[in-house]
Amino acid sequence: MRLPAATAMPAPPPFLEVIDDDMARVLAGKSEVERLRIGFRMWTTARSILRAAVMADHHEWAADRVNREVAVRISHGVVAGVVE
Repeated sequence: MRLPAATAMPAPPPFLEVIDDDMARVLAGKSEVERLRIGFRMWTTARSILRAAVMADHHEWAADRVNREVAVRISHGVVAGVVE
């Protein structure tokens, strides 16, 4: 049964995530290289998790197709026309 549009739930308000003061102090104590290394490792981990999710959803896809899909998703669609 489909609910009328008037009873549909409204979209949640925008969510702004901010760094905790303790974490800000820890990061402030890191060198530029250390902060870049942390950021790169976070990006690499996110990409690995996304790649595993795409592979689980599309086990029949070849590696190059999986990589293209990961690129599209991680760029929020910016590279959609470029990687095809």
